[in-house]
This record gives sequence, C-alpha cells and structure tokens, in this order.
Amino acid sequence: MTIRKDSVAVITGAGSGIGRALAKRFALEGVAGIAIADVNREGLAETASMLGDAKVSQHIVDVADRAAMAGFVDDVIAEHGRVTHVINNAGVALGGTLKEVSLEEIEWLMGVNFWGVVHGTKLFLPYLEKEPSAHIVNISSLFGLVAPPGQAAYCASKFAVRGFTEVLRHELEGTNIAVSVVHPGGVKTNIANSARIAENTVHSADEIDRRLARINRKLSTTTPDRAAEIIVAGIKSRSPRIIVGPDARVLSWIQRVFPKRYLAIANAISGGKLKET
Repeated sequence: MTIRKDSVAVITGAGSGIGRALAKRFALEGVAGIAIADVNREGLAETASMLGDAKVSQHIVDVADRAAMAGFVDDVIAEHGRVTHVINNAGVALGGTLKEVSLEEIEWLMGVNFWGVVHGTKLFLPYLEKEPSAHIVNISSLFGLVAPPGQAAYCASKFAVRGFTEVLRHELEGTNIAVSVVHPGGVKTNIANSARIAENTVHSADEIDRRLARINRKLSTTTPDRAAEIIVAGIKSRSPRIIVGPDARVLSWIQRVFPKRYLAIANAISGGKLKET
C-alpha cells in the first residue's frame, strides 16, 4: 500500500475528467493533503468543492510554463510542507493531419502534454527524494502505444511521455520512488470537445462538428471515476504500467503481437475505430 494517511498528492489537470476523479479518490483515501492544479479556475473550484474535509490547495498553473511550475512547487511546499505523490495528468488535444497542423500548434501541444510532465517530474523530484516512499505517475494515452492517422502531434507527445517515464523508472529503480506510466483508452472526458482543430484544416465547421461527434461516440464506456479507480489500484500495487479501459487492453495486445499490421487488424475488428477522425 503506497497511499498512506500522511500522504500529500499533487494532481495537475484537476479541473475536470480524470484529474478531478483522481482528486476525489485521494480524498476518499483520507490523505493529509491534496494540491490540485489547472488553468480553469472555475473547474478547479468545482473539483475542490467535491473533496469533503480533505486539506486542499488550489493552484492556477500553466504546466507548460517553467517559471509558473517552479512557483507552483514552492506554493505546494509552503502550503503542505511535503509531497509524496505527483500525478502529471494535464493534457490537451489537437485535431488534424501533419499537413494541416502548424508548427506553432505542435509546440503548444508539446508544451502541455510533454513539457508539463517534465516540469512536474523534475521540479518536484528533490522533495520526493526526501520521503520514505513516494510515487510519480505520468499520464500518457492509448495513443502512446498505437499511432492512428490524424494524430501525429498528440501521439508524439504521448509516446514521449511513455519513453520519458520508462527511462525515469529505470533510473529510480531500487530507490524510494516508484514510477508509473498510465495509458488510458477512451474515457468519457471533455478532451475531444475542448480539442483545438488545426488552423489550416481543409474541413468545414460542420465536418469538424461531425468529427467531434464521431470521436465522442467512439469513446469506450470507461468513466473518469472508473479510470481513477484503476489508476489508484495501480499506484497501490506500484505497477510500472497502468492500462485503463478494455479498448486500451485489447489494442495494446494487438500492437505487441502484430507490430507491423496492428492498425489494419484493429480497424477490421472495431469497424474502423482507428481510422482518421
């Protein structure tokens, strides 16, 4: 069991979705403190209102901003005194083929999805090293295991999170710090509706709306609360890789067994689920 009553958890992207559900799960564990961060002030306040009597601090932070993240670390330590769990969950999505997306849009996405994870890991690490037992949990994606068309930027960021986290796990093996990478499949969050669409897209507004509707229909029935339950169980068992959702489990198996043909096989089985959306 790696979640103790004296634990202090940091959760980014906690204004909605999996981040909010994780904050609720840690509150149910009766931990000593929870520091929740997001760029969405209203969503963050709503999350805080759901955490009962837990000691909660709210932080409006852009995880892509190194200076802001350094200040966030200082604020968390000032408020809670220590940190035992860091969950780098904040993430964004970007729709469009590589031809459609701009370099600026790719930089924006990588800033949040990859550099946000690096900042949260690197800057909190000195405090985690002081603890008898600590845990770093970085949220990748099913798209950190498989690479469908139309997701070049998103897959690049999530594959990067996977590689970064696996290296970190090997570097910290045998220390007081456990490291996990999480690969959620389709989870019913608002990420599709809040995704940016490539500025140079050739699609009309109506077609973009239809694409978003298709993405939402393709999401599995995994709820954020169920995803958080799976992730927390993985934290407790110190699992190095946490797969969330039946779609993620099946597709990760197909990718391992058929590394050259997994996309065609997955589309044949799922009726085109991984075709460009």
